[in-house]
Amino acid sequence: MSQHSGQTHDYIIVGAGSAGCVLANRLTANPHNTVILLEAGGSDTNPNIHDPRAMPQLLGTALDWSYYTEKQKNLHERQILMNRGKVLGGSSSLNAMIYIRGNRRDFDHWNYLGNEGWSFDQVLPFFKKSEDNENGISRFHDVNGPLSVVNNHNPTPAARAFVSAAAEVGFCANGWDFNGEQQENGSGLYQYTITRDGKRCSSAVAFLHPVLERSNLRLRTCVRVTRILFDKNRAIGVEYLQGHDRIQVYCQRDVILSAGSIDSPKLLLLSGIGSADRLHHLGIRCHLNLPGVGEGLWDHLALPVLFSARKLPRDPAMVAEAGLFVHTRAGLQHSSPDLQYHFQAGVPTGRPEQPLDASKIVFGAVLCAPMSRGWVRLRSANPLDPPLIQPHYLSHDVEMRSHIEGIKLSRALANTRAFREFVDQELAPGAAKTDAELQDYVRANATTIWHPAGTCRMGYHAAAVVDPQLRLHGVEGLRIADASVMPGIVAGNINAACIMIGEKAADLVLSRN
Repeated sequence: MSQHSGQTHDYIIVGAGSAGCVLANRLTANPHNTVILLEAGGSDTNPNIHDPRAMPQLLGTALDWSYYTEKQKNLHERQILMNRGKVLGGSSSLNAMIYIRGNRRDFDHWNYLGNEGWSFDQVLPFFKKSEDNENGISRFHDVNGPLSVVNNHNPTPAARAFVSAAAEVGFCANGWDFNGEQQENGSGLYQYTITRDGKRCSSAVAFLHPVLERSNLRLRTCVRVTRILFDKNRAIGVEYLQGHDRIQVYCQRDVILSAGSIDSPKLLLLSGIGSADRLHHLGIRCHLNLPGVGEGLWDHLALPVLFSARKLPRDPAMVAEAGLFVHTRAGLQHSSPDLQYHFQAGVPTGRPEQPLDASKIVFGAVLCAPMSRGWVRLRSANPLDPPLIQPHYLSHDVEMRSHIEGIKLSRALANTRAFREFVDQELAPGAAKTDAELQDYVRANATTIWHPAGTCRMGYHAAAVVDPQLRLHGVEGLRIADASVMPGIVAGNINAACIMIGEKAADLVLSRN
């Protein structure tokens, strides 16, 4: 039996992740706005969250939803583990902390598709608003925000060799800023969302914890939101489970979903918003036939290329130290790059006693401009069941060709003078020489780098779910602010873009756009 909590707020935010924490902070800055923030996970008190070196030890724990995809036809029928944060800060409390905004062309394309206000020049102020960048103020960076962005002050010699190797094969490599004037064709050391005293700066650390004492903010953890409540075509609240109790809370203005690209569409579907046919099949009454809900899933697929180390490098402080963005597809030099490198001297083992195997060097080649599209759908009408996740990885031949080129470029980098004292021999793919052998290696080893996006796309087309003000089509008082609204996935790690979406969403809400 449901019970009314007796609480009515101005805003309900579902999900205390990368965007949800930003919204909670910005909306409650006005003391007249009351906000309740609902999070399925618990508090972020686990010390491993705040130790950047302990990141691999968080995966697969109680802090992780540990979702699995459906079997992937193009990956030897493997089910791919999709780690997602189930804790304050969401996936920003589990991720590798790499600060990449995406390519400027990504956002200009969003705007070109009809999403007014989302061009690069228009979203740049929201990136800068969040940022406290160690490198100071510039056209592209600021220092006045709550999100600490720092350099890698103690890179391994092998990471410096990667930057030098990229220069040997023709890329720029002098203090390259992946979030500056140009993202691609330059190699450098990554920046990270880490505090000045060396701890993870998750969205919860940056935006939520500093404002938890505000009297107009209520936080509820370990609660599972099961459906949105409506009065005709207006969202008026949500229902959630807390232990064995089913509780309803109401709002006067907006319900804002920030549960991520997996759980935001899941909640809409449970609430009767989605494909009428599929909802009927599950016995869910359709409140609004919106076929695009859950459709259009995009993700980044990563491939490790491994070498044995000629001399054991010291353990790196970060999971990925250096990077490079390149075009491998002919004729696409004026589009976003399709391949991103995550270089690391050492391979995570998942064992606390030995977090890294420093006898290996890995060139992580990430397909950052995928063409494959999939979906997220309900497994059943039971809100506690995990959703069905079908990314349809490698469903376009051009993606396989990008991965093959990524292997070949990894080999070229490893064979430079810069790597002569670090690299011994290739371990994987190893003896694979023909493209057919390399394709088999890709199908057996490629895996997600945990960047699902696009399942509640922004726009005005038939498959769109929200408008450029992030308002749900056909429903009043309901918005979405997370990676699910991306009309195209950004080239690079997506956490910074999710935080930007939270900043822009807060601005839209406060201006009542």
